[in-house]
Amino acid sequence: MSEVIVGERSATKAEQWRERITEQERSGMSVRQFCKQQGLAEHCFYGWRKRLRTAGPLRFALLEPSEAARATGSTVELVLPTGERLRIAAGTDAVTIRAVLEALRA
Repeated sequence: MSEVIVGERSATKAEQWRERITEQERSGMSVRQFCKQQGLAEHCFYGWRKRLRTAGPLRFALLEPSEAARATGSTVELVLPTGERLRIAAGTDAVTIRAVLEALRA
C-alpha cells in the first residue's frame, strides 16, 4: 500500500515559520532585531505571520484513542497556530480533554 502525502513541503515550511514567529514573540526582541539575528528577510517574516494568523478559526475534534493506542501509551499532538504544541496521552479522560480545550478557546 502506498502513502499519499499532500502539501508536505508547504506544511513543513508553515511549521518552521510558526516556530520562528513563536521564538520571536518569546525573545522580547523586535521583529527587526530578531530577523537580523536569524538572517531572515523582514518582509518574509511579516508575510508568514499574516498568513498564519489569517489561516481561519481554530477547530477541534474530540478523538477517542483505540485500544491499541491505550495499550502502547500513544499520544495525540495538536499544533496550534502559534506554534505551541499540546500533547494528550492516550487514556486521558474526555472530561479533562474538554476542560483543556475550553481553556484554549477562552
